[in-house]
Amino acid sequence: MPPKRRAQTIHDVAKAAGVSVSTVSRVLNAKTDVASDTQDRVQAAIDQMGYTSNLVVPDIGLPYSIEVMKGVNRAIAESSFDLLVYTTGDIRKSGAPSHEQYYISLLNNSVTDGVLIVASAAAEFITDSPIVSVDPHMVNPNYPSIQGMNHQGAVDAVKYLIGLGHRRIGFIGGRPEIASAILRLNGYLDAHKEAGISVDDALIIPGDFTTETGYQRGLTLLTMKDPPTAIFAANDQSAIGVFQAAEELKLRIPEDVSIVGFDNISEAKYLGLTTIDQALAEMGYVAIHMLIRLVNKETLASQTYEMPTKLVVRNSCRELAASERN
Repeated sequence: MPPKRRAQTIHDVAKAAGVSVSTVSRVLNAKTDVASDTQDRVQAAIDQMGYTSNLVVPDIGLPYSIEVMKGVNRAIAESSFDLLVYTTGDIRKSGAPSHEQYYISLLNNSVTDGVLIVASAAAEFITDSPIVSVDPHMVNPNYPSIQGMNHQGAVDAVKYLIGLGHRRIGFIGGRPEIASAILRLNGYLDAHKEAGISVDDALIIPGDFTTETGYQRGLTLLTMKDPPTAIFAANDQSAIGVFQAAEELKLRIPEDVSIVGFDNISEAKYLGLTTIDQALAEMGYVAIHMLIRLVNKETLASQTYEMPTKLVVRNSCRELAASERN
């Protein structure tokens, strides 16, 4: 068996180029105060060692992942790093946590400098490489992360619907193993509590962030004996599934049911979907810069970066008349 290769670090690059770590860092960050011959020597060492970062994402075809990748791509283009991508291909694939953990363990013996994990199903990893997570498994993982203000975003979404007169608001959840899904459910519940409105447990249905499940859950909610007048879906993909269910049932949006999503993916704009924007592309961009700082042995201002969310109002919701309010 050939010997395993350990991960190359910025220190290895500095040693090979005969310069300090800070000089390599300045070259990586495109600083202009490094002599051209020194820049060439550092770049040659980087190219020879295959200095790269890695991205682990559950399903790269999802609009959510595509939006995050836009920011990742912009940050990588501005840096001297290359990017390798690993995906399980389907967020619902069984064993996803073990898949992620196995792949991360392999990176300990490969030419890699850092790992960015998107919407991880695993709670922890064993690795010598720096790790940053976008939308982590838990609220406070033992590695740096960036996450939207999920609880506040959900509160804002439900308060908006309550302000329109809705009292029976359905909720379609996300992947139960992901912190963001739990926080959005809690936000849904807390908004009702704050408004003094009791919640019918039958209106809360689990989901998995996919359009297919959103469609099935939408059918369930919309065919209830006493259906909700509005539905808050834990992400836009699920909300799109509700749109499909409503169309199949010949229900009009927003005349017959109001819908709010979460993420603000590109499709939301074209559907006229009211949603919570959590700046996914910016999350990917910031995450890469966090990872580069760690690779360069620099200190992060905080282990957790919270991206502010905001309500984006379009035309998928309407105000109920006094006679329609329960």
